[in-house]
Amino acid sequence: MTMKKTFFAIVAAMALVSCAEQAKVPQLGLTEEQFGTAEYDGQQVKLYTIKNANGMVAQLTNQGAKLVSLYAPDKEGKMEDVVLGYPTAADYAKCDQRAGVGEPFFGATIGRYGNRLAGGMFVIDGDTTKVEINEMPGKSLHGGSKGYHSQMWTVKEQTENKVVFTLHDADGTMGYKGNVDVELTYEMCDCNGLKLTYSATTDAPTAINLTHHSFFNLDGEGAETVNDHVLMIPAKEITAVNRFLIPTGELMPVEGTAFDFNTPHAISDSIASDHLQMKIGGGYDHNWVLSSEPNEDGLRVAAEVKSLKSGRIMTVITTEPGVQFYGGNFLNNTQVGKSGKTYPRRSALCLETQHFPDSPNHENFPSTILRPGETYSHVCVYKFDVEK
Repeated sequence: MTMKKTFFAIVAAMALVSCAEQAKVPQLGLTEEQFGTAEYDGQQVKLYTIKNANGMVAQLTNQGAKLVSLYAPDKEGKMEDVVLGYPTAADYAKCDQRAGVGEPFFGATIGRYGNRLAGGMFVIDGDTTKVEINEMPGKSLHGGSKGYHSQMWTVKEQTENKVVFTLHDADGTMGYKGNVDVELTYEMCDCNGLKLTYSATTDAPTAINLTHHSFFNLDGEGAETVNDHVLMIPAKEITAVNRFLIPTGELMPVEGTAFDFNTPHAISDSIASDHLQMKIGGGYDHNWVLSSEPNEDGLRVAAEVKSLKSGRIMTVITTEPGVQFYGGNFLNNTQVGKSGKTYPRRSALCLETQHFPDSPNHENFPSTILRPGETYSHVCVYKFDVEK
């Protein structure tokens, strides 16, 4: 199957695959277990395992509604974990405590506002909201140190193929105004997609931008690089950033630059570019403005990434207007992962579907304001296929 064919095959079902080396894959089916012996905010951290009919498996934790593991088949049918993460809940907790200061947010649910807010502030109806500054100089990143990634979520429902998490985000947490109630469903679909469905309501006007922060390597967790992965992003523009990685408000055309992934190519083909935006980001760490057309359900292709080595192809599908492609520039071999290997620079990538960074401070960006009586909604699917 070619990249072009896969681009349009958004909801095509995948043929059943054999599960070679099945012993390495976690227990299948409806399971709930302690995630180590750690407690977090006085609550027991749990690990939930779900599967689909084809043998794909995901493991989730109520600590930050994180995706801990995701097992997908390669071209030989071999199941491997394709997301980075830590072996214990205690390891996640240590990193949560330093959010914004070297924390990679492995597999985390991000909120109340994903990505960056300039000055840690925004104005709604003339009323200024000031939130925690947790990234210098003067920025709020991913909701602050007590963002959704570091809160304990409640499991509302669990079946063999899905877990429904809920969170009450109280008025004043990290400086955000209004009580926000969030629901997030992780579902392992039989089309070999991990589907995330978010919804949220508020009792006061607020800014909200939820996203998912898994680090993917389609050659398996612990593989050394993603620079050889082939990437496609259907976008004509990015939101250009200043030297503090805050959007300037400019929508910069990608044509003829290192940011043009409309034609699929290896990340290594452009990673060494001397483009100013690449220098500012230390590589790829930008929001692409999606130009793909949504289908009747409002879903559009945000990205497609392929490993020539494993044959795995991951298509990212979303209702959101943007996707943040982060190339793992700040991984530095100090993070020890589930397999006992360290994670070197650019050994994984993130594709975070979202509204644009710092949107409340830019009138020309799609609005991220949620008001009482409205419901925030967001769907993201990470769909897996293979090229044999």
